[in-house]
Amino acid sequence: FLASYLIWFLFLGLGIIWWVDGRKLKETTLHAIISALLAWGIGAFLKEVFDVSRPYLTNGKQPLTVIWPTDGAFPSTHTAAAMALAISVYLHNPKLGMVFLITSFLIGAARVQANVHYPLDIAAGAVLGIGVAMAVDRLHVYGLINGRRKTPH
Repeated sequence: FLASYLIWFLFLGLGIIWWVDGRKLKETTLHAIISALLAWGIGAFLKEVFDVSRPYLTNGKQPLTVIWPTDGAFPSTHTAAAMALAISVYLHNPKLGMVFLITSFLIGAARVQANVHYPLDIAAGAVLGIGVAMAVDRLHVYGLINGRRKTPH
């Protein structure tokens, strides 16, 4: 469950944040979605560059996910997207962001336990997600996202 579906609960949480209303909450959601999509896309590209077989293909044990991924293992796009989303929320609201960060760590750990990623895949996905989220936040600071400048954190 955690390896396959927990990421969707993060997106559901974003939907709730958006629905609550308020300019800052909508900004948080926009940054998180942009960051998650960028991290996922960059991760998917990197999977093509680094053709690393999934653990279940090399160790012969069955994966414990609903869908058996057949693309490369490195980096984990689930972790990259989850971490990008979590860091984006954290940069706007540290308390709420901690909930998202804990959930992101659970997703990464579950992907390893489910036999579809190695720990290095998770670490690389986390670094990718953090970097993308911070870049998106910086682009907003300099007025390249939303068209308005804001003061740096």
